[in-house]
Amino acid sequence: MAKEKKTDEHFFGFEEVSSAEAKMGRVRSVFESVAGNYDIMNDLMSGGMHRLWKRRLIRLIRPRPGMECLDVAGGTGDIAFLLHDATKDKNGNSKITVSDINPAMLEVGQQRAIDRGLMNKLQWVEGNAEQLPFADNAFDLYTIAFGLRNVSRIDKALADAYRILKPGGRFFCLEFSKPVTSLFRKAYDLYSFNVIPFLGEKVANDRESYQYLVESIRQFPDQKTLQKKM
Repeated sequence: MAKEKKTDEHFFGFEEVSSAEAKMGRVRSVFESVAGNYDIMNDLMSGGMHRLWKRRLIRLIRPRPGMECLDVAGGTGDIAFLLHDATKDKNGNSKITVSDINPAMLEVGQQRAIDRGLMNKLQWVEGNAEQLPFADNAFDLYTIAFGLRNVSRIDKALADAYRILKPGGRFFCLEFSKPVTSLFRKAYDLYSFNVIPFLGEKVANDRESYQYLVESIRQFPDQKTLQKKM
C-alpha cells in the first residue's frame, strides 16, 4: 500500500497535524496571539527591512488609479495603505480591499486606518484565502505578503486567486524562501532559530508563536517548487 505523501496541510511548522482544518485553527491562534505586537516585532526581526521590501513590491507592481486591488492576509494594512497612496484619485479615493482570515489582525489594521484617516477609504473583509468571498474576475491585482506560507492548502489559494482575478489581472506574492548559498543559509538558520524566538519571548511574551513562524518559513516550498505551483 502506498504511503500518503505529506503536503502543506499536514504541517504546522515542523509538527504534523491531522488535517487542513486543524492547521487552520492553530494558525488562527498564533495570529490572534501576535496581532497586538505584530508591527513592532516585524521591525525588530527584520531590522526595519520589511518596510523596504514592501515598498519595493509596490514599485514592481506599478499600481495606477482605478485599479481594483485585493490584499490577502493583509490584516494590519501595510500593503493596502501603500496601494491606496499609489492609486488614489484626485478626491483621495481608491479601490482597495483588505482580506484576512483573522479578525484580530483586521482589528489592528482598522485601528491603524482610523489613525491615518483611511477607515472609510478601504474595504475590510474577513475571508479564507482558499475560498475568498468575492465574485469571479473581480480584481485587477492580488497581493499577499508573508501570508501564503500560513495557508493550509497553497494550491487551493492559488486557484482561488486565479478565479477572482480579471483576465490580464496580476498576482504578486512577497514571501520568505530558501537561501541560495550555504554560507547565508547557516547564518540565516542561526539567526532565525535563536534570535527570533528569543525576541518573541522577551518582547511579546510568546516564544511558541515565533518559533512557529520560523518553522513555517522552512516548510514553505522553495522558489522553483512555488513557481511550478503557480
